[in-house]
Amino acid sequence: MKSLQDNFKRKFSYLRLSITDQCNFRCQYCLPNGYQKSGDSSCFLSAAEVARLATAFAGLGVEKIRLTGGEPTLRKDITLISSVISQIPGIHTIAVTTNGYNLGRKAKDFYDSGVNALNVSVDSLDAKKFYEITGHDKLDAVMDGIEKAKKAGFSKVKINTVLLKGFNDNELPQILRWIKDQDLSVRFIELMQTGDNFAYFKKHHLSAEVIKQQLLQHGFMPSERKKNDGPAQEFEHPEYRGKIGIIAPYSKDFCKTCNRLRVTSKGDLRLCLFGETGYSLRPLLNDDEQINELQNKILELLHFKHETHYLDRGLTGITTNLASLGG
Repeated sequence: MKSLQDNFKRKFSYLRLSITDQCNFRCQYCLPNGYQKSGDSSCFLSAAEVARLATAFAGLGVEKIRLTGGEPTLRKDITLISSVISQIPGIHTIAVTTNGYNLGRKAKDFYDSGVNALNVSVDSLDAKKFYEITGHDKLDAVMDGIEKAKKAGFSKVKINTVLLKGFNDNELPQILRWIKDQDLSVRFIELMQTGDNFAYFKKHHLSAEVIKQQLLQHGFMPSERKKNDGPAQEFEHPEYRGKIGIIAPYSKDFCKTCNRLRVTSKGDLRLCLFGETGYSLRPLLNDDEQINELQNKILELLHFKHETHYLDRGLTGITTNLASLGG
């Protein structure tokens, strides 16, 4: 079987697939002015195109596909998409990253459609801060959605918290109380500079090393890393059911363990979240007979993947905001 390996011997078993760039939240670090329409929603990949794309990647060794956005649950056919992907041989994990605004109503549908992993964004456990960060007074609804997801059958629920100096950098004690008896993984994601958030980044960026040191002081230890894990370094403690993860893109050698590729909602392959260009795969998604040609194209493009993202040099590529690609 053909396999996805770049010039630096990194193997790729994980695809992050954006199915829309639309989002209904106004997070300060991403879309402070709200979503600005960039085209007709019909320009997004159709369920049939997604199926061909997923089939091609599965044939190249991808085992995990994450549906992202924007806010992927704004796609009315998201459960159709996940159902189709769940039938593709070789795909073992179908994950969804969501802001959780309607998770309480949709959790059972997601689970029944084949989704078996969830990431929910919760940037603060304080309702006032949550509103200030996201622009929506939805913390209670999101927390209820997390409980509904667990009842629906989700054993893998991860919480994404963008680490923001001056907002949530003092919330670790509260989060530790939350996970004491909850089987959750809360991951602190270091704020990343994008094309349009430079001033905000300078004001609110904080190294994730701060949280790591606090965890070590509390007796948490690094967990063993699994093959298809994302970029988080997880920490666990024998007295806690839950775990804490840290995603530190500015740390040394962060890109050495990269195992994921990205495709935008319009079918562009992005070799890196902060790459300087995208490569359109859409012309090869029209027919099932194009699968082999599509795979060869992906393998050819993989040789252009750089060794690192160069974020430490202030280079953000063509990523203007994280909603445009799914983070």
